[in-house]
Amino acid sequence: MFASPASFKLARATASSGAAADQGTLPEWNLADLYPGMESPAYAGDLARIAQDCAAFAQDYRGKLAQMAGAPDASQTLFAMLQRYEALEDLIGRVMSYAGLIYAGDTTDPARAKFYGDAQEKITNASTDLLFLTLELNRIEDSVMSAVMGQAPLSHYRPWLEDVRREKPYQLEDRVEQLFHEKSVTGRGAWNRLFDETIAGLRFKVGDKELSLEPTLNLMQDPNEAVRRDASQALATTLRANLRTFSLVTNVLAKDKEIGDRWRGFSDVADSRHLSNRVEREVVDALVSAVRDAYPRLSHRYYKLKAKWFGREQLDHWDRNAPLPNVPTRSYNWEDARHLVLSAYGEFSPKMAQIAQRFFDERWIDAPVRPGKAPGAFAHPTVPSAHPYVLLNYQGKPRDVMTLAHELGHGVHQVLAAHNGALMAPTPLTLAETASVFGEMLTFRTLLAQSGPEQRRAMLAAKVEDMINTVVRQIAFYSFERKLHEARRAGELTAEQIGDLWMSVQAESLGPAIALREGYETFWAYIPHFVHSPFYVYAYAFGDCLVNSLYGVYQKAEGGFVEKYFAMLSAGGTKHHSELLAPFGLDARDPGFWQIGLTMIEGMIAELEAMDA
Repeated sequence: MFASPASFKLARATASSGAAADQGTLPEWNLADLYPGMESPAYAGDLARIAQDCAAFAQDYRGKLAQMAGAPDASQTLFAMLQRYEALEDLIGRVMSYAGLIYAGDTTDPARAKFYGDAQEKITNASTDLLFLTLELNRIEDSVMSAVMGQAPLSHYRPWLEDVRREKPYQLEDRVEQLFHEKSVTGRGAWNRLFDETIAGLRFKVGDKELSLEPTLNLMQDPNEAVRRDASQALATTLRANLRTFSLVTNVLAKDKEIGDRWRGFSDVADSRHLSNRVEREVVDALVSAVRDAYPRLSHRYYKLKAKWFGREQLDHWDRNAPLPNVPTRSYNWEDARHLVLSAYGEFSPKMAQIAQRFFDERWIDAPVRPGKAPGAFAHPTVPSAHPYVLLNYQGKPRDVMTLAHELGHGVHQVLAAHNGALMAPTPLTLAETASVFGEMLTFRTLLAQSGPEQRRAMLAAKVEDMINTVVRQIAFYSFERKLHEARRAGELTAEQIGDLWMSVQAESLGPAIALREGYETFWAYIPHFVHSPFYVYAYAFGDCLVNSLYGVYQKAEGGFVEKYFAMLSAGGTKHHSELLAPFGLDARDPGFWQIGLTMIEGMIAELEAMDA
């Protein structure tokens, strides 16, 4: 129903390169489109209204759905009920979006933390009155429900109702569901918040400076090797000093998930994620298998080539994302970045550029790095009655431009899907990367076309590294999570045991050309995905391979691609991935599907090798 700020849209955990000298004026978002301020009467009024409306909704409908479904006017009455429920969901989403975005702006501010925590608690209490709806819907006989949701006007909500029915085998008795829901604030939600506030408060000593996480990660891509090494050691030193906290958070949340999965009857540690993603386990297994089999052809091959560029047999782990030697790294001020992304979008479709333009013109973006601000980047859709917001930590490097293109792609997708309403606009994670990665690819191609030979090599290398980070690294993350959650079932894990699991998957995925030096065993601790959204990470690889396949279709298409692409984005959560990909002649259930995307990465590596020949 609602999420922590860090799970709005989890972007890459590794960020861009060091700070640029002059980035221009960076925008800060205007949240007044949601509420005028934290103390505004409008916000307080909506909080009170939610409590009243949720109670009234329960009073009017609880215990009555089976009878309503069997009545002659069932389609009309159930449709009216769901309209009312959807309006409530939109209002709840507006309140929690505002509270979460306020908190994300400075997670170290006690006033903001309290504001977010109070909102979360009040919304959890009020929305307890809504739990009965999906539970009762799923107690209606299949034949009755199938008949009534096929009739207008209820047929409008059929995609959402079908999704609800998929949850039926894993539902619990009403009082247990209520207990799980109410305890989420003091359970998973509290541990998520502890992680967020701990990470935001950490400081890493690099030279004579004490930096927060984001700028420290950025230094891992500095042109100076000594700076990269010092940043890596600073990360390891501070993370090691806090491993007791991070290990406790990880152990508690893994156990919490195991309890929930056991009660609900999920057999595999990742099955609940697959269900929420509306993707079959065998599809994910095929993706994971294809990527792991490709490690030697992708990451191992590329890092061997990169080590050669640096005149070495092996690169230290802090050099993995280092800029190429003897190639100046260009800086992009904000206006440059804005122009590049909008031009790339516009060349593909003026409509795409027009939607993205609104994010700049109407202050839907928060770009500066600030103490306490949530690290990384995300695009949060808020609610269909409002509009998305984008958070960045912009520092002027090419990867920052790519991140801007990526998050704006999410924003465009969210705008296009909003017409489906609060219940059906949200897109499963496996399809949520469709516009973001595509927008990134459009921008990359624009930058590449403007580059000379040396810059072209640097751009291609950077793109290959991004794709390895998105595909190989995220599948390694998924493998790590699987090992961790399976091992946790046998008992609590020490920080050393967690580190050993981390190192095993990293060594396998990165290959022999990357030397994992002392300290790297702690790097699992700062990845927010593991805390906020277990098994989220494979969605990145799914999305990247899917978009590579789509982009291949686009390059060959004679016409009609743009229209089909926008229809895909506009569908939101109303269609299964098989329906959405069919117009492009693609099928994620075909084992060969994943090879299309992986082959594109191989082709770029081959082009880089040819430049060295």
